[in-house]
Amino acid sequence: MQTTESVNSSDKQRAYRRRLVAKGRLQFIADLPRETLAFLDELKERQGLRNRGQVLEQLLEIRRSAAQQQ
Repeated sequence: MQTTESVNSSDKQRAYRRRLVAKGRLQFIADLPRETLAFLDELKERQGLRNRGQVLEQLLEIRRSAAQQQ
């Protein structure tokens, strides 16, 4: 049986995911090497970003732009 705390936490997580979807966004989990995460964190700090997702978005946009120019 779930405790009230875990149910409340699950409800909060579901509500968070619904808000993301309403904004046209999705959340995902990735299995990455520590070195890759360290690189993302370094870029995050250098660029003053709030999270790793923003770093990934920037890197993907750079790659998308390069692919379109070819």
